[in-house]
Amino acid sequence: MTRICFVLLALLSPVALLGCGGGVKEEVIEIKAASDPLALPKSVVQNYASGQPMGSEATSFPKMVEDLRKADPAKADILEKGLQELEKASPAERTGIAKSLLQKL
Repeated sequence: MTRICFVLLALLSPVALLGCGGGVKEEVIEIKAASDPLALPKSVVQNYASGQPMGSEATSFPKMVEDLRKADPAKADILEKGLQELEKASPAERTGIAKSLLQKL
């Protein structure tokens, strides 16, 4: 019995040492930044218009306004005012305010 184990071990050792073959292939993936500073705010406001409750994304409102202000200061003012209204609104009012804000943007 020990001879069989020894023979099997001797035959399987080279296979185990070779492994599955091939190394790890490394690849660089480029992540492109969103070119439209209005895309994210519109997406968030659309979610509110669909009835989604406000969550932690509200902490990013100032950054959204800041990014939009660089491209379109007038729309940034509209967005800022609308987001402030959304934060103060009750869940029942939020849907209507969000739909109105989407039309303005």
